[in-house]
Amino acid sequence: MGFPTLPLLPTSSSGCSSSGGCGSSCGSCASGGSDAEATRRDFLRNATTVTLGAMSLTLLAGAAPSNSPAPHGGISATPGNAKPVWGFLVDTTKCIGAGKCLTACRTENAVPEGQSRTWVERYVHYKDGRVEVDLVPETGYAASGETQPDPDDVLRAYFVPKLCNQCVDAPCNQVCPVHASIKSPEGIELVDDDRCIGCGYCVQACPYGIRFMNHDTGVADKCNWCYHRIMRDEQPACVEACPTGARVFGRLDDPDSEIAKRLATVPTSVLKQHLGTIPLTRYVGLTDEVT
Repeated sequence: MGFPTLPLLPTSSSGCSSSGGCGSSCGSCASGGSDAEATRRDFLRNATTVTLGAMSLTLLAGAAPSNSPAPHGGISATPGNAKPVWGFLVDTTKCIGAGKCLTACRTENAVPEGQSRTWVERYVHYKDGRVEVDLVPETGYAASGETQPDPDDVLRAYFVPKLCNQCVDAPCNQVCPVHASIKSPEGIELVDDDRCIGCGYCVQACPYGIRFMNHDTGVADKCNWCYHRIMRDEQPACVEACPTGARVFGRLDDPDSEIAKRLATVPTSVLKQHLGTIPLTRYVGLTDEVT
């Protein structure tokens, strides 16, 4: 993807935007991000050993295709007693770092300032070989007013939204001592606020750095694909707010759904496939530098 179509924030000689942390464990970002983002990255770096020690690989059983397609913009219920199989697709070739998804998520889910259920990372590849990663502000880069680097120095740049991967074999679920980390009947990983004791084990066990301790509630929090919305046949807030269609949500077991059609025609990949967690969040255009 060419640089001229993507606005950029100023960078420092250390390989990090002066406005925040890199949002990645790639090691190319200098310190200086918010405490919440730094904590997330620390957990991300330390999670692999915990995860591998507790992981047991399972297989995702295929569901029979439904004869009833989802209504436009919504998620229809599966006929009979069968449960829908939902999935999330992120197209990095379409994301422009607008930040509208971030505001929509915070508003919909009452996420405290300084914390996030979803975020967007910007990757910048320089012609001298450097790769910098930073976080997209909620205002978006276009409205940030920040001075941008010289386009002549940039080889390419792109944006990568991050959210819960809704793993079939979720390490965070396995380590909870009070069974507050649960999977819903529809297969969505949730946190039971009434059971959670705030120990943080699940936060450390998540290899994707998605979970965090909510400053306001004192319990574990995470993206749940706006479970309350999809149970009302609505799209997740971030999907609805995306101006370019970079986020796609729908039924994997419905061949007529947008996500099923996209997955059948476009090559996709998942984050950290080697861990065997079987994420249900898939990506278009994922590069080797993205972790």
